[in-house]
Amino acid sequence: MRPREGAGHDRAVPPTLAECFTQGWAETAQAAPVLPGAAYAAKRRALLSARFPGERIVIPAGGLKVRSNDFDHVFRPHSAYLHLTAEEGASVVPDSVLVLEPTGIGHEATVFTRPRSPRDGGPNGTEFYRDRRHGEFWVGRRRTLAETADALDLTALPRDDLARALAPRVPTRVVRGQDPVVDAAAPPAAEAESELLACLAELRLVKDDWEIEQMRAAVGHTVAAFHDVAGELPTATRLARGERWIEGTFDRRARLEGNGLGFETIAAAGAHACVLHWMRNDGPVRDGELLLLDAGVEADTCYTGDVTRTLPVGGRFTDVQRQVYDLVYAAQTAGIAALRPGARFGDFHDAATRVIAEGLDTWGLRPGGTGPHERSLYGRYTVCGTGHMLGLDCHDCADARSSAYLDGVLEPGHVLTVEPGLYFQPDDLTVPAHLRGIGVRIEDDFLVTADGAVCLSSALPRAADDVEAWVSAAR
Repeated sequence: MRPREGAGHDRAVPPTLAECFTQGWAETAQAAPVLPGAAYAAKRRALLSARFPGERIVIPAGGLKVRSNDFDHVFRPHSAYLHLTAEEGASVVPDSVLVLEPTGIGHEATVFTRPRSPRDGGPNGTEFYRDRRHGEFWVGRRRTLAETADALDLTALPRDDLARALAPRVPTRVVRGQDPVVDAAAPPAAEAESELLACLAELRLVKDDWEIEQMRAAVGHTVAAFHDVAGELPTATRLARGERWIEGTFDRRARLEGNGLGFETIAAAGAHACVLHWMRNDGPVRDGELLLLDAGVEADTCYTGDVTRTLPVGGRFTDVQRQVYDLVYAAQTAGIAALRPGARFGDFHDAATRVIAEGLDTWGLRPGGTGPHERSLYGRYTVCGTGHMLGLDCHDCADARSSAYLDGVLEPGHVLTVEPGLYFQPDDLTVPAHLRGIGVRIEDDFLVTADGAVCLSSALPRAADDVEAWVSAAR
């Protein structure tokens, strides 16, 4: 394959060949029904419009990023763009931009995007067969502008018109750092841009009915992938890099059922489970050890699941493994019981960490010594928080203000994880030798309802006896 156009190796096309490409093509216009989530996206745009009256709001999808030389990473659109258009991730054209233009009574929404590669011999008439980055013969068919407008139920204009559309002097807020044309449209304004990002994040905190359907689908696919992994544990134990086999098993399901992974799979066997974000996944998977699998399938709409199970590779926990597992299970159970509308977001974390601290204290593990003790010192063995919001991003709504998220209260429609863990590092001399190198995390996904919370990942076993039965039956 020759380098793509623009890589410094472009060559002129003989006129006779260029002429050959301009004729003999069938009409292939396609119907583009309105996307199921389009009406919900319109409501979200209306909320954003009301928040910034009289101001232009510019939300880019982002562009391609080079992986190596003339190969790009797989494109994943910006989450704010997805939220405000309800596009499926694989259908979003790189460098598309959503513009909300003030009208005096609200905003008019327009997507500026690359249309289907023309075949008319005009200014871009060679793109479809020559442009290795955007041409139809190289990367597949894009929708026409009319098809895009029909699917999204809003106006669609050519990407080439974007700079001109952004030229008029209007108060403008942009999501910066995703598109150079967008960045040039307004001078940097850190406070205004931070406020926009916070608003975009907070719009995602409470999921609407369509989003909840996407979350259920993503978590359902994630659960199916965990069942796949349980059945592959015997094969993984026979391989030098069994973690890679586990990773590949999960990833195959993610690509089969959805857009791919919501985040890089953590397949951590043995002491690797003590590394919270172990993603090298290059170690062995041994009978008698634990496998911590933290992974999520991203649905076609880019909403993701995020589930963790710690599995006894041989089918049964050792006594010490079960001791650690049962304490984490008790902590998660306490955290789950604290989920209800009106509760502080931090309540489930406090409930879980209280159980962890009291349990470790009964074991005689006091990282601060024998004097006056603070529960926070147990952070040596837990390291991170006990959960987070979940949605289009695994760690969703991260730009939301603390008052709306970390210091806020739970509401119906919130989707979040509860994931306590214990991680006894292999070189930690404050714990007995038999605990060193054991890492356990249990994570499930929850939808807050009017009277409590529903576990979206309840189809996966959670208690130690049930996990043993599941793994043994899958072998």
